[in-house]
Amino acid sequence: MPDEDLLAKGREIRRQLLGPQATDALDVDLYTDDPIMEKFGDLTQEIIFGTLWSRPGLDLKLRSLVTMVSDVATGETEALGIHLRFARRYGYTEDEIVEIILHLMGYVGVPKARRALIVARDTFAAMRDESQSESSGGIKS
Repeated sequence: MPDEDLLAKGREIRRQLLGPQATDALDVDLYTDDPIMEKFGDLTQEIIFGTLWSRPGLDLKLRSLVTMVSDVATGETEALGIHLRFARRYGYTEDEIVEIILHLMGYVGVPKARRALIVARDTFAAMRDESQSESSGGIKS
């Protein structure tokens, strides 16, 4: 049985990190009408976001950086796309993120850094497209 307070707190933090539109899109694509993934989503929102991300001691900006670096170091490129969005929303520039990944090349290896840079390139492009679409009222030119 989920802790409803932690679940609500986790949902709010996840929404802050990813943004309302991206959160809603991810929920529809992955968690809606899929009982297995719905359970996964609820548990991650309760435990990961409601408990870990809400702990005192680090702000959301620094937590987003730590999470992004962890993804690069472990080669978790699928998760990296989401966590790059967190880092961008919390103020890290594209250039800063690229420099962080380039710096990691010496510690986690060239192949992992290369894959991370490809994910970053694609994620940044998607975010720019989404931003243009939002600013033009959903109409892409």
